[in-house]
Amino acid sequence: MEESPFKGKTGLTRVWNAFHYSMAGLGAAYRNEDAFRQEVWLAIVLIPLALFLPASGIGKALMIASVLLVIIVELINSGLEATVDRISLEHHHLAKRAKDIGSAAVFVALVNVVAVWGLVLFG
Repeated sequence: MEESPFKGKTGLTRVWNAFHYSMAGLGAAYRNEDAFRQEVWLAIVLIPLALFLPASGIGKALMIASVLLVIIVELINSGLEATVDRISLEHHHLAKRAKDIGSAAVFVALVNVVAVWGLVLFG
């Protein structure tokens, strides 16, 4: 099986390429995924808010990390959904299971935001 021609890059070339692939991925997610756009806007509101709320440094870090975790999980879920759709668009119980589990992961990350923010602010 043939490897990617970019796999052999090392050093700063690899870091530079990885940065551009990451920016392309963020752009694709923002353009094509409604949920990702909503969560980005939620992060744009919540992250600065976390910095101004009366919480310890660790509390603020936990609040921000919980929001960023939602973004990370949504990116993984979007990649999973795109891969499943690439394989086949026809209805299959395993495809549904994969997508539902990815969606559940995002839901759990969102519940985590509520729990962390609640505990930091009111606990």
